[in-house]
Amino acid sequence: MSRTFNPPTDQVLELPEIHAWSPSRHRFDAESVWAIRAALHTGRPLLVRGEAGIGKSQLARAAAHVMGLPFLYHVIHARCEPTDLLYTHDAVARLAQAQVLGTPGQATDWREQLAEERFVRPGVLWWAFDWADARRQAKCACRSSLCAEEPEVCCKGCGEPDRPDGWQPGGRCVVLIDEIDKAESDLPNSLLESLGNTGFQIPAIARVVTRNDRENAPLVVITTNEERELPAAFLRRCLVLQMTLGTDDNQRRDFLARRARDHFDGKVIDDKLLERAIDLLLEDRKAGRDLGPAKPGAAELLDLLRVLADLRPQGKKKQAEALAQVRPFVFSKNPREELD
Repeated sequence: MSRTFNPPTDQVLELPEIHAWSPSRHRFDAESVWAIRAALHTGRPLLVRGEAGIGKSQLARAAAHVMGLPFLYHVIHARCEPTDLLYTHDAVARLAQAQVLGTPGQATDWREQLAEERFVRPGVLWWAFDWADARRQAKCACRSSLCAEEPEVCCKGCGEPDRPDGWQPGGRCVVLIDEIDKAESDLPNSLLESLGNTGFQIPAIARVVTRNDRENAPLVVITTNEERELPAAFLRRCLVLQMTLGTDDNQRRDFLARRARDHFDGKVIDDKLLERAIDLLLEDRKAGRDLGPAKPGAAELLDLLRVLADLRPQGKKKQAEALAQVRPFVFSKNPREELD
């Protein structure tokens, strides 16, 4: 499969709803396009750094949309284990099944029903490395009777991810690993071991899952909100894209104005009110440095503009009033000191 990546940078892309992701809009810039090209050609994961709400996660979704590839994602949380991205082994369900089968009158094929394979489900990297094998394993672990009766109907119950029309198993996937800074340090290092070795082992079922071939290696996009320092070994083996609003207020104003117009396409407010909203956001960002770590950004601006958009038929005066009233709820994130 070609590693060519040439999305339009002069127009806004409409991203359809997928899984829990609402419809959205995205515009590629030259820097992110080259970062994705580099990741495709080197086979390295692309680590995207930047504050929350700047569009890091959407970059992976938009890349999958442009290339017509499956979009797989896993959101990291504090209790994530290194294996969760590869597979899950539900030992608790197996123990519960064993207790049920131990009661009188139950099935005599208990060895088959308690086989370890029936309690292992593929994770996003298993699907990305070998889709056909992951599908077989998902069906093996499926408890639904539809698997035998109507396998095509049951595939979603088995956990098979959505795939674009025309894409065939064995092709490239895009994998988003979101907010990796929430995990302990052993997860990033274990992740790179699996990616670097182009496969992983599953001791419980004595299986080895390997990547199909180098040409169709998944595009792995990893995001961080910088809440925790990442291991140096992990950083060395990633390509890194730093997403920022800009280095000075003029660059930040330009970035925020473009983002607002891309998402609302001129249907929200006039330019003066938009400029006022951006000025207020930048004021609150500066104030946030003294009050705490949380500061408003692009996501907060879009939230505010959604309120103003609903008020447009009522006129500019209502919008200006709403801007003043809603600003504290949207832009002020840190606790305020009370006056004595």
